[in-house]
Amino acid sequence: MSRIFTTSVASVYPHYVTKVERKGRSKAELDQVIEWLTGFDDRALQRHLDAGTSFEEFFADASLNPSAGQITGVVCGVRVEDVEDPLMQRIRYLDKLVDELAKGKAMEKVLRSPVE
Repeated sequence: MSRIFTTSVASVYPHYVTKVERKGRSKAELDQVIEWLTGFDDRALQRHLDAGTSFEEFFADASLNPSAGQITGVVCGVRVEDVEDPLMQRIRYLDKLVDELAKGKAMEKVLRSPVE
């Protein structure tokens, strides 16, 4: 089992916030990305952060967005679509979305909104 599975989301979340804010994005945008992926609104996310929920528990409680499979690309040298462990893949999806947000991608693209 990977150590990240038992790591609390609350211990990593401030790093996500710092990463996106350094690039001119907001905590609210980060929370919107997390809500899109997990289904957790601000209150549910805060509950998980306050409770020190592990990534394993966090994603077990999440309602993964049906469009999450559209998230592709490389995070830490690994293609997210090729990650075999379902939990690790969900963590990589989150990492990839945070990366895209920090890189200034338009929110519609980060959230895989259908092109109309």
